[in-house]
Amino acid sequence: MTGKNVTLRLLDKADREILKLPRPVKGAIYDFQHKFKTNPDSAGLRLKQLQGHDKLYSARVNDEYRALLLRLSDDNWLIVSVKHRKDVYAHLDRLTYSVNRVTGGIEYVDLQVVQEEVLESGARRVAAPPEPAPTAEPALAEPLFARWSEQQLTDLGVVPSLVPVVAALTTEDQLLGLVEYAPQLTGEVLLALYDGKEYDDVLEQVTAPVAAPEPVDTEDFRTAAERPATIVTTTDEALREALEGEDFGRWKVFLHPTQAKLVGRDYSGPARVGGGPGTGKTIVALHRVKHLVERLPAGRNKPVLLTTYNKNLAADLRSRLLALGGEELLSRVEISHVDQLALRAVREAEPGNRKRIVDEAQAVREWRSLLDELGEHKWDAEFLHDEWTQVILGQAVTSRTDYFRARRAGRGRTVSRAERAEIWQLAERFAQRLDRLGMQTWDQVAERAAQLEAERARRIQAIDRRREEAGGLDNVHVADGSGGWLRYRYRHIVIDEAQDLRPAHWKMLRAMTAPDRNDLFLVGDTHQRIYKNQVTLGSLGINIRGRSSKLSLSYRTTRQILRSALNVLGDETYDDLDGSSETLAGYRSVLSGAVPDLHRLDDWEDEREAIAALIDSWGQVPHEQIAIAVPTNQMASETASTLARHGVRAVEIGPDGPRGDGGVHIGTMFRFKGLEYQRMIIGGVSDGLVPRAGVKQLRTTDAARYRLEMQRARSLLFVAATRARDSLDIFWHGDPSPFLKALIEVRPPVAA
Repeated sequence: MTGKNVTLRLLDKADREILKLPRPVKGAIYDFQHKFKTNPDSAGLRLKQLQGHDKLYSARVNDEYRALLLRLSDDNWLIVSVKHRKDVYAHLDRLTYSVNRVTGGIEYVDLQVVQEEVLESGARRVAAPPEPAPTAEPALAEPLFARWSEQQLTDLGVVPSLVPVVAALTTEDQLLGLVEYAPQLTGEVLLALYDGKEYDDVLEQVTAPVAAPEPVDTEDFRTAAERPATIVTTTDEALREALEGEDFGRWKVFLHPTQAKLVGRDYSGPARVGGGPGTGKTIVALHRVKHLVERLPAGRNKPVLLTTYNKNLAADLRSRLLALGGEELLSRVEISHVDQLALRAVREAEPGNRKRIVDEAQAVREWRSLLDELGEHKWDAEFLHDEWTQVILGQAVTSRTDYFRARRAGRGRTVSRAERAEIWQLAERFAQRLDRLGMQTWDQVAERAAQLEAERARRIQAIDRRREEAGGLDNVHVADGSGGWLRYRYRHIVIDEAQDLRPAHWKMLRAMTAPDRNDLFLVGDTHQRIYKNQVTLGSLGINIRGRSSKLSLSYRTTRQILRSALNVLGDETYDDLDGSSETLAGYRSVLSGAVPDLHRLDDWEDEREAIAALIDSWGQVPHEQIAIAVPTNQMASETASTLARHGVRAVEIGPDGPRGDGGVHIGTMFRFKGLEYQRMIIGGVSDGLVPRAGVKQLRTTDAARYRLEMQRARSLLFVAATRARDSLDIFWHGDPSPFLKALIEVRPPVAA
């Protein structure tokens, strides 16, 4: 072997094993990789084949530790484990490796470790039962997977060498222990079956998405190493990232096979990726950006846009993309939140437009002021604002006649022709009021940007038609007035948190890139929609039919917290951004932890004191890994004051993220999108606060709006609950929120 072209990879799960080793050993592993790739035959590495194995070798990392490697070919090697030298040569017959016949990926199992760490230690952890009466027969625990045959388990993707171990599992502790050591698909399949899913559902939701598209040759390890199911890394820098142990550092390296497929797929048009919280949608979006940039021709421009719905999330995307690909990657990508993008488009076309932009809350207050001035009591300010933004602005209605014809699907309350005339007159008065005050709303900015970009796209298309008519020659007279040639702003657009964009945003983005392969790639989850922006993408010129996929495996939230969060959603139906319904069928986690605790207190002051006491009881947990979500800004301020009296610093989360470092994060539920914490507290989850009291009044006056507001309140609570990694505590005073009913029935509140 020459060594200079040697490929050395690190298998997923091997990095988890390495993370547990002493820090000096990790450094030695990093050095070992470099030396091995330079010359694996170096005498200092002591590379040798292990007895009884045709592909398994050992090599010296340092005096105490050895790497176990699979030889895929002379110049292609895979690290599957790192062991202390005294453990390498014992039980060599217990080391198994194979190509999974379902996924086509390489899987490695140390049966000795599984036996010792799962079955034997698991049995020790199970408390001994009371001694039976002399005449009683000892009770035998029922195996967890007795219902399924060996053939069924292997058809689902369970590695054959582990089937006897699976048959011996009798406790959840043993199962969770096995999941830690088993190949990824084996763990996912077993947990899904244990959670009560039917065989066919597991086959469809867990196994099928990662199955190899072609027949698998189980003897061809070299081909297997190239498949997405073999989750590996190859570069020195990637190995360093994997060994740092940070969640994002690891995800920069080890994508799940379903994620990897979506990142690298060639789409014939716009594509969408959905999935519940913590399934890695944003990670897929970032890797997709990197994938697209790597296929660009050389240049200095930024033909790829990465966008999301607010400034805080855009800043987070920028830092993550920088970590993923460095300045070189960042130099080809425009990163901007969608309102900033719209404002830039408007000011570029209308440089004299310097109106102050007001948010939705301020706009509703201006509506109320207008109604008060007019002595108008028939209409509700929030209803009028929604009608103006969603129907009039949302459909670019410019005349009373057009408004009479405008669709109002999903708006709930029916309005007569005479009422439309009244609403139109009020909307005109409102627009005039804003103009007089030098104000504009973000909805107005987005709609104007959509109009400008649509006109730009029409001009580009006209130029293209004339070019075709002229036999491919450009006409200087149809060039842009600035002297440059008109082009679409971007070649590819990637959108994160897509569910919270306005219709005008979508129209603008559609016009910013040519309809072509891989033009738009959006990720989002309508179960996490926290604003009122419901859209049907097909009606806006964005056709995702046949190009919509879903991620199901949560990497953040434990199975126990996940169950509770799903109970919050209840039986509500959610859309898929294109006129059909969306479900979280198959949504699951391989993580395990404590069941969320529920706390009922007498009043809001008692609640705050109990929250402070709980945080104090957590001792050494870093305060920046603790967060408190509450329904209102005032409640956030009051909670911060209570914590301060107990000597706990609080950091408020504003529109642009946390306003400081080193304290417990506190904010309204709206502020927690895109964040995650080791310990999550949700306070004030009381009837009348979640949802707010005014929503109940809509039940009889506007049934459709009532349903949407209830759904949005559920989504907010769902988002807050799924920010938790290790623990979730929910507090309320008085009567609990109706959304907690299912949780309370399963797990009553803990004593105050």
